[in-house]
Formats: sequence, C-alpha cells, structure tokens
Amino acid sequence: GTSFLLIVMIISILIFSLIPHDMGFMGKLLSRLLLIPLVAGVSYEMLKLSSRSQKKALFRLLSLPGLALQRLTTREPDMAQIEVAIVSLRAALEAGDV
Repeated sequence: GTSFLLIVMIISILIFSLIPHDMGFMGKLLSRLLLIPLVAGVSYEMLKLSSRSQKKALFRLLSLPGLALQRLTTREPDMAQIEVAIVSLRAALEAGDV
C-alpha cells in the first residue's frame, strides 16, 4: 500500500504536469478526474514490474524509496499490542467465528 501510494504520487506529478495550466478550475478538475484511471493503472503496472524484476539493479534502486517509506510508517508491535491480539484471537476462536 505505501509503495503504491508513493508511485501514484510520482506518476501523478509526471502526468499532471503535462496538463496546460490555463484551463480554468473546471477544466483542471475534469482532466484530473479523467486521468485518475490512467495514473492508477500505470502506477499498478510499475509496482508489478518492480516486484518481478528485483534481480535487476535499476528496479531494486527504484523500489528503495517505497521500502524506506514503509519502514517509516510501520513498526513491530509492542507486548501490550501482542497481548490484545492473543486475547482477541482466543475470544473469536471460542465464539466459533473463525
């Protein structure tokens, strides 16, 4: 998720920078709304390509910013969080939900 958002941001900047700035508010809004599927599709394909091509140095290098961002936004759970997870799992198992 985090890597995808970073790729979306970069692709958005690249694609939206090609849109003329003198279109007015509604023109800019409409063009951006119409280009969202293109941005999402290109971003998804870039993420997929980078995950398949990790043996190539260029793709490893391109995936480093996403991995660094993931490191910033995630962390290992502390003992209190693990305890809550265990209690919750046991309660769900006893209730027969799982």
